[in-house]
Amino acid sequence: MDSGRLVILAGGISSRMKRAADPGKKIDSRLLSEADHKEKSMLGVGDEQRPFLDYLLFNARESGYRDVVIVINEQSNGVKSYYGNKEQFNEFHGLSISYAVQRIPPGREKPLGTADALCQALQSRKDWTGQKFTVCNSDNLYSTKALNLLLNHEHPNALIDYERDALEFNSDRIEAFAVIAMDEEQYVTDIIEKPTPEEVNAARRDDGRIGVSMNIFSFSYEQIVPFLEAVPLHPVRREKEIPTAVKMMVAKYPKSVYAYPLAEHVPDLTNKTDIMTVKEYLDMHFPKPLFG
Repeated sequence: MDSGRLVILAGGISSRMKRAADPGKKIDSRLLSEADHKEKSMLGVGDEQRPFLDYLLFNARESGYRDVVIVINEQSNGVKSYYGNKEQFNEFHGLSISYAVQRIPPGREKPLGTADALCQALQSRKDWTGQKFTVCNSDNLYSTKALNLLLNHEHPNALIDYERDALEFNSDRIEAFAVIAMDEEQYVTDIIEKPTPEEVNAARRDDGRIGVSMNIFSFSYEQIVPFLEAVPLHPVRREKEIPTAVKMMVAKYPKSVYAYPLAEHVPDLTNKTDIMTVKEYLDMHFPKPLFG
């Protein structure tokens, strides 16, 4: 089994979480207050007000990961105060947690995007050179099955190809997810963000399956770094994104990224509407106490 290296992207400014709540949704007043003032991965939605990130870290530990880098932003104090104030190798229930700070360039109000965040993480861990690692969002709760697949796969690079029909979100949200195109051997040929209905139909498999990305990938350190460094700014969002780096990689090196199909839901904590749904999911699916 691999030794388990994981990058968790938690450097965003949670702008969608800080928008006003839907007045028709009943949300715990404590959690509403936290949503306006904390990083969303640190919302105390779990048993005994455990932060959401604890549950992702629990699944990571159960899957075999041990060395974790959390990417945070310059104003992010909650993560470090909870998981340890050392820059590297804080011990947390069998995990070693380090940090990489994603700086906001002068003249910008937001970080430069996920590709920049991952690049910062890898620059902080040159000791990972020659190794594979997994990278994922901090506001999605990936299963042990998904995490284990990407820990122990045999390809240079890989991603999880989620069956769109298995995701338990409303149709508007699902239709906005990036669609994965692949060849007959399940190697990625394209990742299509904000796909049109025509692009979705073009990516549909012979069995009717449509696969989408939920932003969890496994990469070889040396293979991904040049593409992360070369990613251009998105023309509209003005950010550098990991899917663009993947598209660049597979264009230059066909069959370099394998897609593992998986049919399961991925709990998501993007905005205030998600809070109580996620809380109910955690209460139902996780042990108490969480880390034994």
